[in-house]
Amino acid sequence: MADEALELSELKGEFRKKVNELLPEGNLNLCFTCGTCASGCPATGLENMDPRKFVRMIALGLDDEVTSTPWVWMCSMCQRCIYACPMNVDIPRMVYLARQAWPREERPKGILGSCDMALRNDSCSAMGASPEDFQFVVEDVAEEVRENHPGFETLQAPIDKEGAYFFLNQNSREPVTEPDEMIPLWKILHLAGADWTYGSKGWGGENYCMFLADSDAWEHIVRTSIKQAEDLGCKVYLNTE
Repeated sequence: MADEALELSELKGEFRKKVNELLPEGNLNLCFTCGTCASGCPATGLENMDPRKFVRMIALGLDDEVTSTPWVWMCSMCQRCIYACPMNVDIPRMVYLARQAWPREERPKGILGSCDMALRNDSCSAMGASPEDFQFVVEDVAEEVRENHPGFETLQAPIDKEGAYFFLNQNSREPVTEPDEMIPLWKILHLAGADWTYGSKGWGGENYCMFLADSDAWEHIVRTSIKQAEDLGCKVYLNTE
């Protein structure tokens, strides 16, 4: 029985081992369960879980519980816990690793669907809007502003303007369902005299693939957007999300 117990105990803690390998400076072993992380976490109490419990479960080798709790999908990755923690324990990275343990098709359908929509074309829009559709909407709304908004007769909402100082991305929902919501920011940029542009590629401002813990898709979206900004010669990347 002793040998059997030892063998079973050695099977536990594989997730903890993975955390220590991938996050050598994650300071998992430095946690002294003060609970500071839990006190400021928006997800504390959901699913009877909080960041302190999550870290202790990892440290105790409770792999099944760590990699199956739906609480990891309620974390917003705000990183408030890291800033509050006196030992700088990197809890969001641990949450990300726990999300990766879920089969992709079993991850939350809303996040999964938005990630997959963003991979449909080079817009990287979580709504799946194409570069052509985006350009049509932007040009149409900008024309409406010039015609009907006094004081903004010369307003421009450029797309793929080479050499613009700012590369601006956009929440995907607005051009698809609420295009008028784009106007206030355009007016601010116009009044400030900002030199800016959208990109026909990589204009989608959100990245649901990050929240899905799909690293390859996350990287693809980021690279597509940054490459467009670089190809246009923009100096500053403005992320509206």
